[in-house]
Amino acid sequence: MFGLGPTELIVILVIALVIFGPSRLPKVGQSVGQALREFRDSTDKSLKEAEAKPEESAPESKDQ
Repeated sequence: MFGLGPTELIVILVIALVIFGPSRLPKVGQSVGQALREFRDSTDKSLKEAEAKPEESAPESKDQ
């Protein structure tokens, strides 16, 4: 996961705990989770629309 090991994740969590405090940390985590979920859903939706849309091909020119 992004090349982060357990030590790096613990350091990030401790820094977040110091910055936001224990009372706001669950709300911050929930907000980040919702943002990631919405981003993933929107990219999945865009990919499905792109796959469903037929590719427009250039008309072939005939030499006469």
